[in-house]
Amino acid sequence: MRQIQFREALREALSEEMRRDPRVFLMGEEVAEYNGAYKVSQGMLDEFGPDRVIDTPIAELGFAGIGVGAAMNGLLPVIEFMTFNFSLVAIDQVINSAAKIYSMSGGQYSCPIVFRGPTGNAGMLSSQHSQNFENWYANCPGLKVVVPSNPYDAKGLLKAAIRDPDPVIFMESELMYGDKGDVPEEEYLLEIGKANVVRQGKHVTLVSFGKMMKLVYTAADELAKEGIEAEVIDLRSVRPIDYDTLVNSVKKTNRMVVVEEAWPLASISGELAYMVQRRAFDYLDAPVIRINCADVPLPYAPTLIEASLPNVARIVKAVKEVTYAKV
Repeated sequence: MRQIQFREALREALSEEMRRDPRVFLMGEEVAEYNGAYKVSQGMLDEFGPDRVIDTPIAELGFAGIGVGAAMNGLLPVIEFMTFNFSLVAIDQVINSAAKIYSMSGGQYSCPIVFRGPTGNAGMLSSQHSQNFENWYANCPGLKVVVPSNPYDAKGLLKAAIRDPDPVIFMESELMYGDKGDVPEEEYLLEIGKANVVRQGKHVTLVSFGKMMKLVYTAADELAKEGIEAEVIDLRSVRPIDYDTLVNSVKKTNRMVVVEEAWPLASISGELAYMVQRRAFDYLDAPVIRINCADVPLPYAPTLIEASLPNVARIVKAVKEVTYAKV
């Protein structure tokens, strides 16, 4: 199977959906003339023209609102935020318009829109450009929140998101756009809300999503060297969450560690810990441990960044705690 970059997988998904349905269009800062801030939309202006690949001013509230209005009137907008940190400027349109219009209109208006762009830290970008809002948006009824971890998932989930009748928050990572992975040439879609058991194991369930999956894979390899077999689950989406897959895994392994690049309070990891103890309490042989960022704005200094973020050593230590191995 061919290998392509994460950005190329996203570009293929966008281009295929735009060829399939003339109602699909892309709008955002630098998506057209500059070929995209991260080159996701490279070449798309030449193919689809300025009516469907639209550069915007630095005005997230404005172009998010245009997208919501377009979706309510039958189009299928894909709105790119250069980073989800900037989506805070547009959050009123996302939360109070896109997420609620179907309910508030009694089903008369739907809002089939995708808001996409990078989330989380990307190195020394300091506090205002390094935040994770997956749990913020997942808290809002009416939205779906997708966080792919590899090129294969990125393409299949983005195509599904564009076709979804509900508003979808599609979160990527600046640090993953150059990652390569296997992506078939034939068309495929992935179901939103279905987790992926990417590695079978019997001693502990390791759960994460997005770029944190890289740490989880490495930690699982390290643990395997010591005879600890981790079952690894990629959530793929954090609204809806595939609780059944998690519970079934914990019934087998009896332990769970959750890794999330976000602050600990009101996090996705906290929700997972609650639901697993609620639905699989009698199967747990140890408390669920969650690994989050430090409860501070992300620093600028690389040494402090390293101390703030989840890492392989913390994951291995947590697994040894829940399995009662020597720490």
